[in-house]
Amino acid sequence: MGSILLFLSVLAVIGAWWLSRQGLASKPWLEQGTASALVEANATPPSKIGLGIFLAVVGSLFALFISAYAMRMQLPDWRMVPMPRILWLNTAMLVLSSLALHGAKNAAGRGAMPELRLGLLAAGISALAFLSGQLLAWRQLTGEGYLLAANPANAFFYVLTGMHGLHLLGGLVALGRTTEKAWRETTAEPLRLSVELCATYWHFMLLVWLVFLSVLTGWAGEFVDICRQLLT
Repeated sequence: MGSILLFLSVLAVIGAWWLSRQGLASKPWLEQGTASALVEANATPPSKIGLGIFLAVVGSLFALFISAYAMRMQLPDWRMVPMPRILWLNTAMLVLSSLALHGAKNAAGRGAMPELRLGLLAAGISALAFLSGQLLAWRQLTGEGYLLAANPANAFFYVLTGMHGLHLLGGLVALGRTTEKAWRETTAEPLRLSVELCATYWHFMLLVWLVFLSVLTGWAGEFVDICRQLLT
């Protein structure tokens, strides 16, 4: 349990760093300057602030599930679920989707509409491939007898991966709207904020998936144990 909490603390530090980079952790009332400086400090779009708050809430929810996972696995009836090999391909698809959105974000900044459209399409297709692969992993496990109610570890695997998949599916709705708008617009300016928000959300979902994968495979505990040995 302690090792998982320490691992989550590292993730919290990363999240705080990201928020500071987005300007959400700034304190303009402590800074010197005129009214124009305050206006500049408050120039962060409300949608970006809203996304930051949403990600903080979702991250807390995921952290609670991981904490519950860490506590439940200490009981004697726990049986680890074998990781289907397709999960590694799924991970590659999600990484590709995140990279494609990062490229789309850069293309939007340059005003390169063909690259922007291509990046959005690649991100959406890769994300759909990831979700399809997750369903195949579920089918493989159920076919081998790892049913939802057969063991607590099975239930946690399906809950964690299912919850992540649902959040990614919700992000696909926003990505689909942005992609549809990209084919109607002739310039990238109206799309910059939407693409940036989608990219931020995708990077977050990739980070969450990597954390889930490290926990489900037992790598998280091993990583923290190594860190402890280095510090002692």
